[in-house]
Amino acid sequence: MKKLTIGLFGFGTVGEGLYQVLQKSKTVDAQIKRICVKNPNKKRRVSADLLTTNAEDILGDPEINLVVELIDNAEDAYSIVKTAMQRGKSVVSGNKAMLAVHMAEMIELQKQHGVALLYDASACGSIPVIRNLEEYYDNDLLTSVTGILNGSSNYILTKIFQDGETYEKALKEAQDLGFAESNPSFDVDGFDSLFKLIILTVHAFGVIIPPEDVFNFGISNLSDFDINYAKEKGRKIKLVARVGKVDDDTITLYVMPRMLTPNLYIYSVEEEYNGVVIRGQFYDKQFMFGKGAGALPTGSSVLSDITARFHDYRYEYKKYNSPQAPKYTTDNLIKVYLRYRNVNDFEHFRFAEISEKYTSNDYCYVVGKIRLSNLLSIKSLLPKLDIFLAAMS
Repeated sequence: MKKLTIGLFGFGTVGEGLYQVLQKSKTVDAQIKRICVKNPNKKRRVSADLLTTNAEDILGDPEINLVVELIDNAEDAYSIVKTAMQRGKSVVSGNKAMLAVHMAEMIELQKQHGVALLYDASACGSIPVIRNLEEYYDNDLLTSVTGILNGSSNYILTKIFQDGETYEKALKEAQDLGFAESNPSFDVDGFDSLFKLIILTVHAFGVIIPPEDVFNFGISNLSDFDINYAKEKGRKIKLVARVGKVDDDTITLYVMPRMLTPNLYIYSVEEEYNGVVIRGQFYDKQFMFGKGAGALPTGSSVLSDITARFHDYRYEYKKYNSPQAPKYTTDNLIKVYLRYRNVNDFEHFRFAEISEKYTSNDYCYVVGKIRLSNLLSIKSLLPKLDIFLAAMS
């Protein structure tokens, strides 16, 4: 491909990280011509001549043949990416929320306008999970993808379990280091992992599932009682995303804290790192590990997408275009730990069976099997309840 002339949207943590790694890269002929930002007066380590606040300076420039979108706002990202592709420009995007909601349209736009949209950087930071699912697991022998997909929440949980810090202190550290946003809900309540899981599911199994149809629950209600319970059982709590086959024709997926035993690969994934276990029918387990947060690791992942586009790479969506794609179900049982105080909160949960139960004046808990469909039906209610929920390995 000819030289890439880049128009960059966003110059936050990842945008600046990309700018730094691109200066040092010798493997791709690419140059950033223009950077669109919201606030031109903010201090940045880049020439002011590159900056603009007008999106049209990039979208309307015929010399710019690759748009790189690295902004937080999903609606603005959608408008930018869609307009760029409609005007014949290929795009690299890091906006997992936008991609998860608009994936079907994004695939169709690529076909209609003969352009490519690459987004390995949207999931798992520096780990090239999407491209591996596209190229090396492009058959029906894949059975599950399970992983820690959010570096911010994993950093917080590491500080809690390894260093004995409180949730509040660990969260503040993650924010100070740039791993977590000032409003951390996106990370700690499992939405970031949810959007990433939906994207991975498209490439792993060829199925697009709306975010509202998938159960996610985070770590913000984690208490000392839950931490002590996990430690007494020889476990760690991690925020885990999983998609897997229930049988040959159906898959299920969810995001929630999980009480992990030491024999599992992701048990040892600490700090801002991500870890992904890919399981297959005949090749058993394969493990991918790398940094999932921070400017340079994620910037390097964006650079990888840019380099791939330089060599005319595009996703083929082989499984999505296959008539054999599985169906999505939530009619399956999962084993969970539920901690609660108020019996009225507990009554929202319809357990199929309970194997362990504890009651005291301060806290109560049960361990048992529950249908995922029950959890999904009360998903919007859970943030209002004084409970903590975790899958049991």
